[in-house]
Amino acid sequence: MHHTTPLITTIVGGLVLAFVLGMLAQRLRISPLVGYLLAGVLAGPFTPGFVADTNLAPELAELGVILLMFGVGLHFSMKDLMAVKAIAIPGAIAQIVVATLLGWGLAWSMEWPIMTGLVFGLCLSTASTVVLLRALEERQLIDSQRGQIAIGWLIVEDLVMVLALVLLPAIAGMLEQGNASASLLAWDLLLTIGKVAAFMVLMMVVGRRVVPWILAKSAATGSRELFTLAVLALALGIALGAVEFFDVSFALGAFFAGMVLNESELSHRAAHDTLPLRDAFAVLFFVSVGMLFDPMILVEQPLAVLGALAIVVIGKSAAAWLLVTLLGHSRRTALTISVSLAQIGEFAFILAGLGISLNLLSEEGRNLVLAAAILSIMLNPILFSLLERYLARAESKADRTADVPADEEQQIPVDVCNHAVIVGYGRVGSLLGISLIESEVPMVVVENSRPRIEALREQGISAVLGNAARAETMQLARLDCARWLIITIPNGYESGEVVTAARAKYPDLTIIARAHYDDEVSYIFDRGANQVIMGEREIAGSMLKLLQQELDTKPLVQACPI
Repeated sequence: MHHTTPLITTIVGGLVLAFVLGMLAQRLRISPLVGYLLAGVLAGPFTPGFVADTNLAPELAELGVILLMFGVGLHFSMKDLMAVKAIAIPGAIAQIVVATLLGWGLAWSMEWPIMTGLVFGLCLSTASTVVLLRALEERQLIDSQRGQIAIGWLIVEDLVMVLALVLLPAIAGMLEQGNASASLLAWDLLLTIGKVAAFMVLMMVVGRRVVPWILAKSAATGSRELFTLAVLALALGIALGAVEFFDVSFALGAFFAGMVLNESELSHRAAHDTLPLRDAFAVLFFVSVGMLFDPMILVEQPLAVLGALAIVVIGKSAAAWLLVTLLGHSRRTALTISVSLAQIGEFAFILAGLGISLNLLSEEGRNLVLAAAILSIMLNPILFSLLERYLARAESKADRTADVPADEEQQIPVDVCNHAVIVGYGRVGSLLGISLIESEVPMVVVENSRPRIEALREQGISAVLGNAARAETMQLARLDCARWLIITIPNGYESGEVVTAARAKYPDLTIIARAHYDDEVSYIFDRGANQVIMGEREIAGSMLKLLQQELDTKPLVQACPI
């Protein structure tokens, strides 16, 4: 099919197919990710009908990776990164070595050359940023110890892949020219490490001051669109600059851009404003992966596909589980990390493409990598669901609190009753909190942002880190003896989940929630809230009261003066 507008056609076609198949997957009680991947297969060149632009789709998907990693950086401080370095660095490196050797073994069994096998194994060794973060976000694990380790592990993997992308051309040249290129290989390695270090230092020293200053200036204009534009310009601009000037990946560049903004008061607003774009482009990532997949590989080489998939899902997982266990962490953490890494993604495709251009990997090898990626991404949500069921059945309460130093798992119930539980401490929650403190009303704040929780505790305010929709979190907040539950988070449907969970256990509790739209008001009321405050209605009501006061003191003159 000929397209005169390939960019628009690719975006519209990809999103429409993803929506239709994502809804179908949801109705069938499977992950929407499966629908997004199948949408890509349908939009790809290997199936009849609509064919999207296979050159544009990966670039659009890269935008999703950039925005997603920027959002992660907004919730991930240098302190968090350093806290997991003892496990993330040796664990990620050892896991990459194990997976690469397993891939090389499979390639050897198919009589591929040694270098082809090593490149193939390297492609199977790295996990997908988007898949991992989606899984952690859905389960509210990003701020947990397990989530921090998984993200730190991923950052180390990305750094190793950056080195691999630089060294592969040098290795290919060395194979062609002989040992004379060994010095060039060492020089390229040192140069790459120096560039990465220079970028990190620049972001930590200069970026930590400049980035928050730019956002503060844009926020001071009072223009929401200028602030959102500033956030996008910084995230995308720093990511592109990291690639162009330091040979660092887009993902790492965006991650550090978000991390230097983490300490700013505007970080929460920046994360909120970029969320819709992050979600949309993350969907395009999965569509673009599906577009690269040729389903015929499943028929032509089923055993090779199963072998590659086994390396990704079983081999990598087993290696990660063993490494995390040997480093002294609990079964719960080890299993979560192993399942998190049981898939491959964006760096695998980049490495495979580079391998083909350098004649270090065949088309057959790339097709196997893509098949393993598609199937492992489809299986990953299922593995997470099985893990959650297993942990819920097999673990005792002591097991669930065994991980240290996970702040949210070390928490003890607050020592207060007849209090207000405030869910969310953004602009609305903080204003309400100040008023309650002035009125000497006891309160407990429930938040899923670790920096915000730490700041509240430093102020002497009782705070609980976790998801308010979960019973164990609200037990820590002593909802059982609270007088009010006040939900100030801006997402009405998330508020509805919290209301549902609270009302089911505490039928006499007074629940007050916030909403933005009429349908959210009805949704939250239906789930048991006593009162739902819609900001726009309150503003209109306050304005009407002011007008009424003015009319009471100065009646309206019906006739207009001539």
